[in-house]
Amino acid sequence: MAAPRPAPSAVRFGVFEVDLKAGELRRQGIRIKLQDQPFQVLAVLIEHAGEVVSKEILRQRIWPADTFVDFDHALHSAIARLREALGDSSESPRFVETLPRRGYRLIVPIQTISEDIEAEAPATRAPSPPLTELPKPSGDTLHRFAVSLLAGLLGGALLLGLVIVADVGGARRWLLRKTNPSIDSRAALPLQNVSSDTILIADFRNSTDDRVFDDTLKTALTIALRQSPFLNILSDDRIATTLKLMVQPAEAKLTPQVAREICERAGSKVYVAGSIARLGNEYVVALKAVNCQTGDTIAEEQLTANGKENVLNAVGEGAARLRGRLGESLSSIQKFNVPLEQATTSSLEALRAFSMGVKAFRETGSNPVLYFQRAVGLDPNFAMGYDALGSSYDSLGEMDRARQYKTRAFQLRGHASEREQLLITGSYYADVTGEVDKAVKACEQTLQSYPHDDATYFELGGLYDMLGRYDRMAELMERAQHLIPDKALAEGTLAIAELALQREDRARQLVHDAHLQKLDSLTFSDLLYALAFLAGDSAGMAERQQWYASKPEYESTGLSLASDTEAYAGHAGKARAFTRQAMESGIRADDKELAAVWGSNGAIRDAAFGYFAEARHVAAGALKLAPSSQGVGVETALAYAIAGDNAQAQSLAQEINKRYPLDTQVQSLWLPAIRAQLALNRKDPAEAISSLQSLSPPMEFGQIVWVENMTCLYPTYIRAQAYLAAGQGKEAAAEFQKILDHGGIVWNCWTGALARLGVARADAVQAKHATGADAARTRALAGYKDFLTLWKGADPDIPIYKEAKAEYATLQ
Repeated sequence: MAAPRPAPSAVRFGVFEVDLKAGELRRQGIRIKLQDQPFQVLAVLIEHAGEVVSKEILRQRIWPADTFVDFDHALHSAIARLREALGDSSESPRFVETLPRRGYRLIVPIQTISEDIEAEAPATRAPSPPLTELPKPSGDTLHRFAVSLLAGLLGGALLLGLVIVADVGGARRWLLRKTNPSIDSRAALPLQNVSSDTILIADFRNSTDDRVFDDTLKTALTIALRQSPFLNILSDDRIATTLKLMVQPAEAKLTPQVAREICERAGSKVYVAGSIARLGNEYVVALKAVNCQTGDTIAEEQLTANGKENVLNAVGEGAARLRGRLGESLSSIQKFNVPLEQATTSSLEALRAFSMGVKAFRETGSNPVLYFQRAVGLDPNFAMGYDALGSSYDSLGEMDRARQYKTRAFQLRGHASEREQLLITGSYYADVTGEVDKAVKACEQTLQSYPHDDATYFELGGLYDMLGRYDRMAELMERAQHLIPDKALAEGTLAIAELALQREDRARQLVHDAHLQKLDSLTFSDLLYALAFLAGDSAGMAERQQWYASKPEYESTGLSLASDTEAYAGHAGKARAFTRQAMESGIRADDKELAAVWGSNGAIRDAAFGYFAEARHVAAGALKLAPSSQGVGVETALAYAIAGDNAQAQSLAQEINKRYPLDTQVQSLWLPAIRAQLALNRKDPAEAISSLQSLSPPMEFGQIVWVENMTCLYPTYIRAQAYLAAGQGKEAAAEFQKILDHGGIVWNCWTGALARLGVARADAVQAKHATGADAARTRALAGYKDFLTLWKGADPDIPIYKEAKAEYATLQ
């Protein structure tokens, strides 16, 4: 065996980080409990990563000869506990491999984490504010839309100041400052079209011996230039794609030479390079804008900072001057130029921790929670740091922590640039209070000042999706398409809107074009499945199921879709089995909340079919699995209500109302539906209709944010049931017809099947009246026949199925 490597203080492999000094194992920033001996085994394996470590080596290092212990049993137990902590297995190892009669081996590449994040002396380290000191949020929104459709965008949100596409369109022009004698005419600039011309920010050259400037000053410069509504900065996605074409690693330094090549390949016009050098107690900061095509210098700025604490101000001032030299008007610079210390933080160390988190995410995909925690610990007023930390916990599914940190960011938003204030505000209203209208306002304001901010188009599109404004969603995506480097994301979002608008051919064409471009994502897979279902294409659905099954992280979604499809045809037993499998798959993928959502979906369906006892049982299990989830809370409450358990439904509804008093979807969709169902249970259809009186299109058709890109229209279905109970057949038929007319959002949900039965029942009610009785009876018979044909292979014991057959027989 080779001699062990010098031991680093911290390493990363996969989604895990190991602090060898502190003896801690973390998964994406969250500490995992691991006993001492398993941790020591892990430390030895890390020390000899990729090599076989014999049992004898482990005995000598962990269980000395004078230790009285059953070594084989102790080692076997330690390895088992280590694998359990890592989610690994001996049969299909991803991390720790067993080599019979030889030993063990760590088979995943490891990366040393830069030690300077822990290197600061304790005396200068400010503690992170305890979570208990943060104000309790008044609500939340589980953004399943963002998790499934906008996974790429959530990644960009973590990068904040680095993933940037900001330009202006159409009538807006580049204005030359009259005070700029060095720029005589527009021809001096290579930037001719601000809608397409982009600027690349190269890495800073640090000639000092102070590592605090590494990466930090590039982040500072990016944030400073990001304040401009005119500059269109090349995004990290485009840079990463171009580096790959250049056969360069993602972590390649963007030197002037590399930056110029990226510029040429990506079609950018200018790159901006920076440098810092030290002269005694002073620091010289230089910025230079270079024409990528000719290599000529367009503009230069050099500033001197008297002391380390003034370097950020120098970068900010230099960036403002550079904006003017590049052609931005003085009035624009004055309006959009918050000093960097106010826009970010006065602490270089805090900004460096923030920058390292951004870099770690960009280069390795690891969650930067630890870095952002460090950043806000160093500066408790770092608004951008709190917002980034909230987004990090959001991506981990730690919704309570995410909401607390986003609340803190919102309270501190005055310590940010105007652009970041708007982004923080929009995020707070969307993800903390759930006030969609206020989130929309913040996003619209962002686009007014920064009309080419691609991330805001997606955020706003998602908000309009929740409001049922699919026309506006489609319009936004049409406008944003040319801005988005990720075509799959742009076209997938547009296809969702087109399908929701019942423009099935247009949606199909978008998905087909994406398929030809080999754009493969969860969004497109969901859409392909939905289109196959709507077309009755069993082979197409089967092909999609193979795709889901091949990807463990998406397997549960495929199983849930299969469950809905079986239920739509009346195969309740198969549907229930697929729901159980979906829940098990979600748990295996370490997403208990998603698993619980699948369970609560199934509980609502069981209740609607008449399996009341089963519905209550599944609802209780889902609630136990994710008791703090908003989605699981409202769905189990509805399931209990439909199943006739008024007490439990009422208790949950009261708790939901208390926790989410401002949330748009909770207050406009879910609580009215739950209250209406409770009124129906009390034989009071008038009260049920009244409970849903304020609900109307387009909000009625709003996307449920924590499932696939579909909505079951539960409130519409319950209002239709209320009209039936009130003997208002015409009104009931109109409500059921709404569900049938919106297959582009209902997809394969059970409400689409039972709405057929509902129309038949509504016509049967109308047949009891003298006027038009014969025509209504004829329609009712046809409706019953249509439903019973759909359910010709249904499980015979389904209560609502038996009722339908009896009603049809009576009507004949």
